[in-house]
Amino acid sequence: MENFQYCNPVRIVFGKGQIAALPELIPAGSKILMTYGGGSIFKNGVYDQVKTALQNYEIVEFGGIEPNPQYSTLMKAVDIVKKEGITFLLAVGGGSTLDGTKFIAAASKFQGEDPWDILEKGTPVEDALPLASVITLPATGSEMNAFSVVSRKEKDEKLAFYSTKVFPQFAIIDPQTTFSLPPRQTANGIVDTFVHVMEQYITHPVDAALQDRQCEAIILTLIDESPKIMANPNDYNARANLFWAATQALNGWLNVGTAQCWATHGIGHEITAQTGTDHARTLALVLPALWKHQRKEKGDKLVQFGKRVWGINGDDKEKIIDETIDATKKFFESVGIKASCAEYGVTDDVCRAVAKMIGDRNAKLGDLGNIGEKEVYEILQLCD
Repeated sequence: MENFQYCNPVRIVFGKGQIAALPELIPAGSKILMTYGGGSIFKNGVYDQVKTALQNYEIVEFGGIEPNPQYSTLMKAVDIVKKEGITFLLAVGGGSTLDGTKFIAAASKFQGEDPWDILEKGTPVEDALPLASVITLPATGSEMNAFSVVSRKEKDEKLAFYSTKVFPQFAIIDPQTTFSLPPRQTANGIVDTFVHVMEQYITHPVDAALQDRQCEAIILTLIDESPKIMANPNDYNARANLFWAATQALNGWLNVGTAQCWATHGIGHEITAQTGTDHARTLALVLPALWKHQRKEKGDKLVQFGKRVWGINGDDKEKIIDETIDATKKFFESVGIKASCAEYGVTDDVCRAVAKMIGDRNAKLGDLGNIGEKEVYEILQLCD
């Protein structure tokens, strides 16, 4: 196990009816910018719950944050923050709304010429507005981490940044808010969570025994709970287990002292930038192909995964790896997500464009830094 430091300051307020606790969590007298996405919070009752809880606060609303939050949209919110004297940001919705709000928090205090530098050039975030979330979609884990992903359509880019300045102060998680999620979004969240775990688990071995078991526990939870949710969307316990699994998948617990890959995400982000395909579906497409390409480097962990999680037995390492990849693809398909280039319009031209974007940044992806432009194109050629 490698050396590490770990600190996570996010308060989690979990369970039925917890939106009512908002006045206990936001400083009195705050002027709040309430951010949200396409309007699902009006249909599921979350908007009314938040407004009732915050009736004694001054609130400015900003809606329309996209599933892949766009820089141009978020900069409109930054203008409102500065004009209205906003002192607190509250993201109400899914991970994209929260990711966008984290960028708003950082960009509102940015002292340079262009806040896009935070993403493109890695300019450090020196200050940010305080923020928190009422999270309504188990997927990104953004509610308990300091990462954010933002897209910029005119540049065909989707980039991420990390800063401890944008840790949410708290996150309210009421699994009841997920009952009305469409099956597509539920499936996306399951696969997103699954791949988050894999990026921290299927790497070169570093003998982090507990972290491996924690990863396996989350995956086994997904395997157990997903069919219950797909069969009965109002199963509170299954929804609660899924939400907590999604939060733990990306709150930093799994990767302390370990190797991390994130190549599937790096490639998937570029596919989304090129085609607009749902983030989780790009991950389902890329992950099996990446494992095929990197089977030598990741073979030991793939075998461990296959034996411990999928129950694959035997001594033939290559056969176990193949069966592990097939079992993973079947799990994606079981929640309605196909791993197919044709399904998502990933043509050869898209593959080349994705590889070139990564090559133009001189990026070397993966836990070993061995995946560049050439390897990205090779991986995409292995997608079904």
